[in-house]
Amino acid sequence: MQEGSLSLMQMAKISSALYEYQKKKRLFYVSILTSPTTGGVTASFGMLGDIIIAEPDAYIAFAGKRVIEQTLNTTIPEGSQVAEYLFQKGLFDSIVPRNPLKGVLSELFQLHAFFPL
Repeated sequence: MQEGSLSLMQMAKISSALYEYQKKKRLFYVSILTSPTTGGVTASFGMLGDIIIAEPDAYIAFAGKRVIEQTLNTTIPEGSQVAEYLFQKGLFDSIVPRNPLKGVLSELFQLHAFFPL
């Protein structure tokens, strides 16, 4: 997703459509964050899942380290935009490597079938 006024309007449309699917049609939405996940994806549909999964060592941020440091005029800690650090802060539900991801998703979908939203 490119940053700009058109993409910001698109982000709102995507978020609104996702809301319709999740709440009115009661669908299960799993968001998988790979490296890198930045910008509009982080600001919108990447963080709206019922379950949010990240891959190990994934770079996840709204803006890059340099942009944040220049904007806030402060230094941010090294590693503060890595999946493991963000998981400890509660940003998402799990860190799953790609190899077992298929099995984890299968279990989540089976659980959802047993206990629908």
